[in-house]
Amino acid sequence: MAAPELPPAPRPSAEIASYHAHIYYDPTATRELAARLRQWIGERFLVRLGSWHDAKVGPHDRAMFQVAFARDVFATLVPWLMLNHQGLSILIHPNTTSPRRDHLADAFWIGTAVPLHGEVLPDYDEAEQALQPNTTPHLPA
Repeated sequence: MAAPELPPAPRPSAEIASYHAHIYYDPTATRELAARLRQWIGERFLVRLGSWHDAKVGPHDRAMFQVAFARDVFATLVPWLMLNHQGLSILIHPNTTSPRRDHLADAFWIGTAVPLHGEVLPDYDEAEQALQPNTTPHLPA
């Protein structure tokens, strides 16, 4: 077995345009927990809360909703999610020019990891800039 090829240089963090958190739930058992978490996020963070998806969408095999956020929100939102995820599984990934790599190689999980279908994701695309927030935070994180 050959040793992996060393990269010529480290990738710059400026490659990350924004982030997504995918919050997974069971529509019959944990949707209420997910709704409470969603409300708490919207009350505390300047983010874009995505639609509820009670069925498979894209690479996600389980019900979920997405939270899109800017780079400068990461340092407060992600630690808060670590402490308040209510036992739900959360995938956090960067948005670069490779959605497949973003979801499968450069992501991390809060809670239990769930299967993803990376084969439906493109290898290269345009990095998604932070979406316009649709929340009005009024409580401290």
